[in-house]
This record gives sequence, structure tokens and C-alpha cells, in this order.
Amino acid sequence: MFWQRDIKDTQRKMINIEKEKIEQISDKIRNVKSIFNFSVSLCVFGLIILSIGCSELEKPKPEVFYSQTNPPTKQEFRWSNGKTPKSFDPAIASAPPETDIVRAIYDGLTENDSTTLKAIPAISYSWSNSEDYKVWTFKLRQDAKWSNGEMVTAKDFVRSWKRLADMGDKVSHHQLLKNIVGMNIYEDDGNSQKESDTDIFSLQETTKEIEKKTQEVIKNVGELKTDKDSGKDSKKETSELEKNTAQKTDEKKPVEPVKKKVKNKVELGVKAIAKDTLQVTLIKPDKEFPELVANPIFRPVYANGKEFEGESLNADIITNGAFRIFSVGQDGITLDRAEYYYNKENIHLERVRFVPTNDADGALEAYRNGQVDVVTNAQFEPLALKILLPYTDFKKVTHSALNFYEFNRKQAPFNDRRVREALAISIKRDRLTTDEMEGSTKSAFNYLPFEEKHKKGKINEDIGRAKNLLTTAGFPNGVGFPTIRLIINRNNIQQRIAKAVAEMWKQNLNIETEIVVKEFEEIETAKKEGDFDLVRRGIVLPTTDETANMLAIFSPRKTPDNNEEKVEKTETGSKEKELNKTQNTNTNTVFESKTNSENPLNFNAGNNNMSFENELYIDTGNEEKTILTEAEAILEVPAIPLYFSTSYSLVKPYIQGFNMNSLDAPLLKGVKIDNNWQPKKTNSES
Repeated sequence: MFWQRDIKDTQRKMINIEKEKIEQISDKIRNVKSIFNFSVSLCVFGLIILSIGCSELEKPKPEVFYSQTNPPTKQEFRWSNGKTPKSFDPAIASAPPETDIVRAIYDGLTENDSTTLKAIPAISYSWSNSEDYKVWTFKLRQDAKWSNGEMVTAKDFVRSWKRLADMGDKVSHHQLLKNIVGMNIYEDDGNSQKESDTDIFSLQETTKEIEKKTQEVIKNVGELKTDKDSGKDSKKETSELEKNTAQKTDEKKPVEPVKKKVKNKVELGVKAIAKDTLQVTLIKPDKEFPELVANPIFRPVYANGKEFEGESLNADIITNGAFRIFSVGQDGITLDRAEYYYNKENIHLERVRFVPTNDADGALEAYRNGQVDVVTNAQFEPLALKILLPYTDFKKVTHSALNFYEFNRKQAPFNDRRVREALAISIKRDRLTTDEMEGSTKSAFNYLPFEEKHKKGKINEDIGRAKNLLTTAGFPNGVGFPTIRLIINRNNIQQRIAKAVAEMWKQNLNIETEIVVKEFEEIETAKKEGDFDLVRRGIVLPTTDETANMLAIFSPRKTPDNNEEKVEKTETGSKEKELNKTQNTNTNTVFESKTNSENPLNFNAGNNNMSFENELYIDTGNEEKTILTEAEAILEVPAIPLYFSTSYSLVKPYIQGFNMNSLDAPLLKGVKIDNNWQPKKTNSES
């Protein structure tokens, strides 16, 4: 029957299908056996190769240097450190290549050791200080000479430092001068300031009073007119007004009105008490002042500095350093060992050639081809950095360039240090440097990058503590906290970092952030007017002097009042007279910052080294506190340190004594070339 035939056909098909399955399984088994046998054979082969390798004396190693070339035949050092410098003037040397050349051709009172960065003798062979660290006395070498053979004296320093005061803010890093009596340089911001022990950035009160009254005289004189009804003579009134004003100002003559800059009326605290003795008086104590004066701006110049005027570089200037300018040309700048240098016998290099390069690629090619011995101050692309990283002649160090978010400490709730700390320790900085900066920066858990400073404490991540601090400040789980207004510059990297930080604050503290992007001029205006909650800042620290660095980062300034309540101090400690209540116009939220008496705490922050017991949390008044030490900064948290930049260099293996450091301040005095060094032969060479 047809259906039986169909059944047989169906059975036949099923049998065939089963056979095919069996054959497929068999094939798989055979394949597995083949793979197994191949694996066994491969392992045996590998063992044979390994045994052969072990029998060899030594396997060839990969190249350890990016470039191996023969060294120069003489002690001639070839250095690519950027473009051609614009000036040889120490006063305006702010960064390489200018600072590199200034350190080579000028000596100062002291020098920074290129490895430890500690102050070491230069023209000053010894120094001493008063008990309060405000008066420093430097003894000068009597064999220190200018390149024309004349002796370097204390008067040379006095004359040169007076020149710095006269130059005002044209001086590079002029903020480093602020702590020296008579060196106060600032731009008038319209706020009334006076020089006192708590405000070192202004002139004498009498000077400001004279200026103020002079302005009133000019204004009133301009408005005086003849009164026909009373018959008074305007000239007579003017005379009487000037007479009265002169009496009120202790018979001092009015000075010219100041529009932008205020001339310094304080006697300079720099004196030559002997030909070989210099005395410097400071406003604030500074235990590390010898490290400060190692900065290039403090190096003396010959005569009045007229030799630096003009657009072209002058090769004939008189200097006092280990090297003397030999020539200036399109192919670079050449220095020779100075004839009159007091330590000439210990200077190994006979000649130094600064080879200018326009970009990192050009510098890399010159280094690869053996045209230069060292490359610094080059902005390598991320891909180039990845290629260079494995080589031992590629160096990287943490640069003293701090990127941070500064608080507006006069704006509630950021005038509460608990709030500031909570925001600071709720940021995962390692994530920023790894994800957003691709590992090209170093996380900053404090304000100074110098290793010895790290022992004073850190601002470490601690989400639990951050939540606790925010709760005690009156914002449990971020409830009632205003939207943070974070101002940053127009930079893609900074915008990515700001977004990442905002996400962390939202996730960890339940706080919203508004990121406001502004141009540089707009940011400066916002900072001056106090129109911000936090603002992104970056600063290069040109010295290891802790006091100078703190004053540079946290310059005290007056900001607009923000309805802060007054504080009443009692014998048992500082307590708030009333709750600090400030109405926020954006969120219509009332902030209540509670006192210690209401929230008794005893925070011993472990790694943070902070203790707030019996302390007042709220900052009040118009003057920001002057911060002189990193420990004070870590306690107050006036800003959130984010990361330090990284600097890179390439140094040929035959160069000895060239040490890069956080200040980007290598010294040529100890550099030596191993002229007998030879590149190692590769396997292809016999």
C-alpha cells in the first residue's frame, strides 16, 4: 500500500539521518584526537626549544634605549629644550628655555640641588636667621666674580632687587617677592587695604589715607564754582580746602592719584651691611627662605639691566655664572665655560649648545639621529608617550604644576570647612588621572608635589567621612544643599574632568553641580568679584619654599559680604552667636550650619591629620585667612587639589649628572659626558 511504502521511506530516511549523526560524532572524535596529538607534539617541541635555549649562555635582550648613538668627542653638551629663548633677563625668566639658560649663566645667593631640591650654597656660602625667621643674613664668597673680572658684592643684590621692585608685575612670578619688606606689588582692586601683620599685600595705611584724601581734593576742586549769591571766591575755598586737608594728613604733601598700580612707599628690606654681607627682612616668618632665593628672578644682574632692552638677544651681556654666552644665532645659543667662575675647576662641560626645535616631533628626530644629547620641555603626543615609556633613557617626573578647584570661602555654605572637606574627600582622583587624563598626570592628595611635604598629611578619599561631615554641617544626604556653581575654562579636558567630578558629588553626596564655562578674562572678573562657588585654577610652583607657595596659591583677598553673622568669642572657646543663615536666591533654601555645641564631634581623621574638636567651623568677616603652611591648608581645605602635571625628558646613556626634577630645574654644573661610552652591538652585528 502507498502508506506502507511511505512508512518504509520514512524509516529509511530516519536511519540515514541517524547514520549521518554517528558519522559526524566520529569525525569530531577524530578531530579531538588530532588536536590532542598536535598539542602533545607542540608541547614536546616547546620543551625541546626550551632545553636548547637553556643551554645557551644568554638570550639576546630587547633594546633598552630609544636611541643609542656615539657620544661627542669633547665635553660638548647638546640640549633641545624648546624654542629659542626670548630674553636672558633673570627677572622675566618664568619657564624653560629661559630658566635653563639663566641658571647656567647666572649664580644667585643659593641654588636648588637638582636631586633633593634643597638649598645649596652658590654665591652665598653660608646664611643665618633671626629667632623669628624674619631676618636672614647671607655671607657672600669673596672670589665670586662677574665675567668681566669684577667682584660680585652685596650691593649688586640690593641694586638688582630694587630693580625687581621697580619693574612691578612685569617680574615673572612676582608673587614670590611679596613677603620681602618693601617688595609689595599688587594691582589696585578698589578695596581698601593696609599693610599689617595679617595682610602683607598692601602698603602703609598712611599712604592709602593720603591717596584717598588727595582723590577727594581733586574731586571737590573740580566741582567748586563761584557762588554769585554769597559772593564767595572759589579760589579762596580751594586754598582753605587744601590747607585743611594738609593738616589732616599730618602736613604730608598729596601724591599723584593712582589708577592701576600703587608705588611702593615702604623702605626696601634688603641691605648691604658689608661688601660681602646681605641682610633681608621679611614680613612673615619663612623657615625656607634660602630655597626661595634660588629661583632665577633673585639672581643679580650687572649694572642697571639696560643690556636686556631691545628685541634681539645680546650675546655681550656680563654674567656671573658657570657659563658665559659665546654666540647667538639661528642655529641656537652656545655657552662656554666661564673664565672667572670661582668653581671653574669642577665644571666638566666645556661648551653647551641649546638647539632650538619647533615641536616635539623635531626634537624626537634630532635625538634619534644623535644631533642632541637631551630633550626636555617637549609636548609629546599620547601615542609617542606610549612608544617611549619602555625605554630607560625616557624619564618622567611629577611637575610642580597644581590643578585645583578653589572655594569661595565667603559664600555659604562653602564658608563651612566641614562642607569643603566633604567635597574634597568625595572625589576619586585616581579615576580622574587614569580615565580622563590617560595616566599622564599624578593624583594630588595635597597641595605640594615635593616628597618631603607629603608627610604632613593628605586629603584622602573617604566617602563615609564625607557623608558624616555633610550631615553635621546641616545637609544630611545632601538635602537642602544648593547647586554648586563650578566655573572652569574653555578646555575639553577640563570640561571632562568637571563632569566626572560632578557625577562623583551626585553619586556620593547627592549634590547637584552646574558647570559654567568661561573665557580667561571672564574667570578673572568672577574671581575678583567673588561671583563663584568653586573655580578651576592652575598654578606652576616655581620654588620649594612652602611659605611662598602657600601665599602664591592662596593669596588673601577681600570679597563681597555674604550676610555672614558675627561670631562671639567666649572664654570657653569660639561659638556662634546665632545660626549662620543665608538665603540662597537660586534655590530659596535656608542654610543652617550648626555649632560644635550642638554637634559635639571629635574627629581624628587618621590619614587626614585633621582635628576639629572645639573649633569654629564657620569662616566669617571680609578677610580670608592667610595660609602659610601646607598643614594649615590641609586643615582649612581652601581648595580641592586634583592633580599634578608630568614632565618628560630623553637623556642619552652617556650623559652623567643631568637630573630632572619637579621644578624643571636641572643644573649643568655637575653634568659630565662619558666620551668613551659605546652603543651595544645588536645580534646582527659581529
